[in-house]
Amino acid sequence: MGDIPHFYFDLASPLAYLAAEQVRHALPADTEWHPVLERELPGGIGGPAGVFRCQNEQDICVVEIERRALALGLQPMRWPPGFPFDSEPAMRVATYAKSIGRGVAFAQAAFRQAFAAGHDLANLDFVLIAAAACEMHPRAVLQSIERTPVQAELRSATELAISCGVQTVPAVRVGGRVFEGEQQLQQAAIHATSVRKP
Repeated sequence: MGDIPHFYFDLASPLAYLAAEQVRHALPADTEWHPVLERELPGGIGGPAGVFRCQNEQDICVVEIERRALALGLQPMRWPPGFPFDSEPAMRVATYAKSIGRGVAFAQAAFRQAFAAGHDLANLDFVLIAAAACEMHPRAVLQSIERTPVQAELRSATELAISCGVQTVPAVRVGGRVFEGEQQLQQAAIHATSVRKP
């Protein structure tokens, strides 16, 4: 169905974390979650080092993100050491988790490991903790990181997102419209409701 909402995220994005904490309440239950590599998107960060272009921008963004987390009633933000981290291994696990029906549960657990507990998801120990919370076997998780089909699926999902007009994450697509940014989530929810009205 063309009116099913699609939520695009990267586990390295604190704004995607804020959005992910709202999606299950704001959007329909059948919303499809898509792990994509933000650095590959047209408006993405261009790699972990490019999240903030200067120290001034970083300070402003950090304060705003922390303020939004508190406004949403979330735990205070805890930033992983050395943030931003390389999310690709964790995103491969997110892709694998989606293929076995645990995509949403893993994404939420991994986001919370990163931004509620302050753990670096480039460290696979923390990815495994998130996976364990979803009853994913650690051996299968570690194997998924190296499996070519999983890597190819993540790349394909990213390319498909681009072809659908997604420029950055978080983003929600409903039909032909894309809503980008955490604060556009409510507009996406309103649009999703309107297109489903009989």
